[in-house]
Amino acid sequence: MERAVIPVAATEPGHVGDGLPAVVGAGLRVPLVTGEWVPYAGLDHAASTPSLVAVRDAVDELLPWYSSVHRGAGYASQVATRVYERARQEVRRFTAAPPDATVVFTRNTTDALNLLGRSLPGDTAVFRFSTEHHAALLAWRGHRVHRLAAPDTPAQAPAVLAKALADAPAGPKLVVITGASNVTGELWPVAELAEAAAARGARTVLDAAQLAGHRPLDLAGWGVDWAALSGHKMYAPFGAGALVGAADWLAAADPYLAGGGATAAVAERDGRATVTWSGLPHRHEGGSPNLVGAHAMAVAGRSLARAGWHTVTRHEEELTARLRDGLARIPGVRLLSLWPGGHPRLGVVAFSVARCGGEPADQRLVATALSAEHGIGLRDGAFCAHPAVHALLRDADGHQPDRALRASVGLGSTAEHVDRLLAALAELVRDGPRWRYGHPDEGWRPVPDPRPAPAFVR
Repeated sequence: MERAVIPVAATEPGHVGDGLPAVVGAGLRVPLVTGEWVPYAGLDHAASTPSLVAVRDAVDELLPWYSSVHRGAGYASQVATRVYERARQEVRRFTAAPPDATVVFTRNTTDALNLLGRSLPGDTAVFRFSTEHHAALLAWRGHRVHRLAAPDTPAQAPAVLAKALADAPAGPKLVVITGASNVTGELWPVAELAEAAAARGARTVLDAAQLAGHRPLDLAGWGVDWAALSGHKMYAPFGAGALVGAADWLAAADPYLAGGGATAAVAERDGRATVTWSGLPHRHEGGSPNLVGAHAMAVAGRSLARAGWHTVTRHEEELTARLRDGLARIPGVRLLSLWPGGHPRLGVVAFSVARCGGEPADQRLVATALSAEHGIGLRDGAFCAHPAVHALLRDADGHQPDRALRASVGLGSTAEHVDRLLAALAELVRDGPRWRYGHPDEGWRPVPDPRPAPAFVR
């Protein structure tokens, strides 16, 4: 196998405009209810990012070689296995994890955090802030969970954590750290929180879902024990994620999924199965691995690193400043933040609209009209972070709306996308929707809706 040709993208094309990697769908045009077709302004990168052109090309190159991983003697199977295991090395490198860190491929960040939750020692106490995404809030059922109120500033977070750890009884402890809020984009002090945890004998896991596609990771430098991340949030939308970090708790736990791959040997004696489980990382990768997803994550990480994080960051910071400044000038638009002041943040901006055409605004209707009349895609709701969003929306009189709007930028975003959103939103606030909408209980829809569906979904 030393002479095997391993498929990778021969070139990683599409580095366009200031060296940014190109994304699939950058030229997508969508229909409006008025009959026009316009370039799509996709401003929902916090939910899922488009595929990089380099990732698509690498997947296309791999597919003829697609075969079983770890399960076949055929040449294609051996190539597929090497691609899969090399992807593991690439993800370890992308996260800057220690050389001995294990990399377990999962479906996404939620899956990775639940895997870790299943692997904790039974008496582990879990410490997490109330602002977390549901994946980081809910993965610890069955453990003692200590809920920490949001600090007044990010600089106060390590002290809040240190006090909670000092007051807790003896035993294993895990601290959940968010790299960046999926609601507001604000960055948390990862290294300082990890240091505060380590000083009191606690382990740490980083929810890197929002961070991974927008800032470099440094698990070893930050002193973080584990990180969970998703390919679909770092321009590799092929259904893979990873849990990266220390081996000990994972190696001691029962397999996350019992089945092929997780088993080294199975025998039947007296009607009972005797099982010898595999070691790491295969112990927690039961079933046929997602070869395409793992390869896509590896190529995406390599492409982002080659483009240079300064290039990615500069592009997003310029668009975020343009977006936030423009929103702040629209009457009745309220920007949501965890902390006052100009703390570092990603390109994720949550906001609410007070009135639409002189009437109290329905946030879902605003989002629907932006899509149907202007070709703009953003998110409405509570963003799988209900406690955080509801707390941020609560006003001085105690009124608590249950929905907000969120616009988020990435490599596929342009200044025209941002300016179109600002102009469209200002028009909606002033005049209301141009079109008629109905069925609010099922989610607002244009009535009628003349937009044709693509042929492949008809």
